[in-house]
Amino acid sequence: MQALVIVAHGSHLNPDSSAPTHRHADTIRATGAFDEVKTGFWKEEPSLREVLRTVESDEVYVVPLFVSEGYFTEQVIPRELRLSGWDVSEWDSDGLSADTATLSAKDTGQTVHYCGPVGTHEAMTDVLVRRAETVTGDPDVGEDFGLAVVGHGTERNENSAKAIEYHAERVREMGRFDEVQALYMDEEPEVDDVTDYFESEDVVVVPLFIADGFHTQEDIPEDVGLTDDYRTGYDVPSEVDGHRIWYAGAVGTEGLMADVILERAADAGAEIEAAIDTVREETRDAEATGDVALDRETGTAGD
Repeated sequence: MQALVIVAHGSHLNPDSSAPTHRHADTIRATGAFDEVKTGFWKEEPSLREVLRTVESDEVYVVPLFVSEGYFTEQVIPRELRLSGWDVSEWDSDGLSADTATLSAKDTGQTVHYCGPVGTHEAMTDVLVRRAETVTGDPDVGEDFGLAVVGHGTERNENSAKAIEYHAERVREMGRFDEVQALYMDEEPEVDDVTDYFESEDVVVVPLFIADGFHTQEDIPEDVGLTDDYRTGYDVPSEVDGHRIWYAGAVGTEGLMADVILERAADAGAEIEAAIDTVREETRDAEATGDVALDRETGTAGD
């Protein structure tokens, strides 16, 4: 038997924080690719410390639903899962290239394929583009548009910005959008000045965050100038300094994220190619028919 465990941060304060994780787990569970699909959280139940005890399978693929390599993926998750012999050098990563480390769980004896975070996988680039398609309602969006990829950024962890720069460059290389810019909340260049970085009249702003929360629903809309008070709502698109801003909300709410999770597990050795094809097709169909709707008042995705 083989199992997939998706691990995420969660929140005691925001009940919607874990919703995307559960939704992606449901999408993958429906493919039948794994005998079991479980979720575990740092700030919610089931906890990271207990989640492996809920799994019957002897072989487990653990995929962190995090944006970048850092404290949680390198220290917290391996410690809470009690992965025997874990050392970050197992990933041999430059901050972007963590793939898989195969270890055993100390107290359950399971073989654990511990994968790199979803945020640094190359398939995430496709999710960013899909997010732009969803928010504009245009499957061919790109010409005459700019795209801003927004991250938190912090000078305390250089890896925080690496994923943002990586995907911005990959989208830029596609040649699909007229302009592509990486922007940050806590370091330069800042998202507050988004209109200074684009000549295009239309700009899609996609936060590279896993779930919608305070940053994506309150801070960024106010920083960008969509509204003076997030509680009053805003239109998508909104006019800001002569530009139309198409604010997408957290990329992690996009249905195609389930594909990135599967890609991580496949890279670790799971034989799930058919499931990957199914998820890519079904998430596109679902979004095209409005099963995943975008709230035009708040710029966030809902069920």
